[in-house]
Amino acid sequence: MNTARGPHSVALVMIARDEARCIERALHSLRPHVQRMLVLDTGSRDDTVSLARAAGAEVQRFAWCDDFAAARNRALELADADWNLVVDADEWLIAGGAAIEALQHQRPMHLGQLRIHSGFGDGTQEHISWLTRVLPRGVRYQGRIHEQPESPVPRVRLGIQLGHDGYSQAQLALKRGRNRTLLLAERDAHPEDPHVWLHLGKDHETYGEHADAATCYRAAWLRSQPGAPYRHDLLVRLLHCLGQSGGLDEALVLAGEAMDEWGGSPDYHFVLGNLLLDWSTQHPEQALDQGLPMARAAWERCLEIGERPDLDGSVTGRGSHLAAHNLAVIHEGLGQGEQAAHYRRLAQRLRA
Repeated sequence: MNTARGPHSVALVMIARDEARCIERALHSLRPHVQRMLVLDTGSRDDTVSLARAAGAEVQRFAWCDDFAAARNRALELADADWNLVVDADEWLIAGGAAIEALQHQRPMHLGQLRIHSGFGDGTQEHISWLTRVLPRGVRYQGRIHEQPESPVPRVRLGIQLGHDGYSQAQLALKRGRNRTLLLAERDAHPEDPHVWLHLGKDHETYGEHADAATCYRAAWLRSQPGAPYRHDLLVRLLHCLGQSGGLDEALVLAGEAMDEWGGSPDYHFVLGNLLLDWSTQHPEQALDQGLPMARAAWERCLEIGERPDLDGSVTGRGSHLAAHNLAVIHEGLGQGEQAAHYRRLAQRLRA
């Protein structure tokens, strides 16, 4: 644990329950960079508590009350630090230890956002999120699930990156249905909050319920404000789920309307290319002249833009090897072997 002290204290703050699988990884990765680690256990039945203590954390108990904000706020109260680094047990530090230590010499006048890398699918892709996780003393959460810190002070992106494996198939199977009741209660309590609809949509999408996810994402989109950072992730998810649930025409209209706002996003163009390929399948008589050239142009635009990890909700590869792979497939399907070989080599090189 970092014993060199600046004028401001830095604490790791975590709530946990039955996280013996991963809590040591999280605590060991961050221990060198903070002065204190506070774990609030909400009812573990495995070895979470003993493992956390052995890793150097102070462990306190909390009676679970179906309210994540209440647990987070109790943990923040107990940590009692100038800066609070909020981390989940299934996360770990992959970059930015020096940035954590630098907080000791910074006055707590902003909230800090971290870059979270969440592996999904077969583990070869990552979803990038920017989440507000560094909180000055006194900031508290609101919301019983997918809680958000409430504060008028500015949010600043920090050079801290965390890995996250909570979206692996094994972990999703364990979590299935766990959050749905809380999300529905939050929706009923706050029906005009776009964040609630967004997270309810994510819960549906996670388990392949694309039509229900599209309904929730549509509700979030209609309630969201232009310029909100989460709109990038929301739009891409909405377009994908519409395409997967019989709403292809609606998705293409929405994509056209959103071009000005998100034309610089490889994720937007990647999903647009997928939609246009689906449209070509449904309209074979117009595929060669319209659908396929437009899909190809969308994926070429992905390569022109490149990766954009600064965009919330971006997926690694859509600005590089995934787009190149799709271009190889489409050229191969058109019998254009030389172009297909070029893009296969490019995909391999970009993925390396």
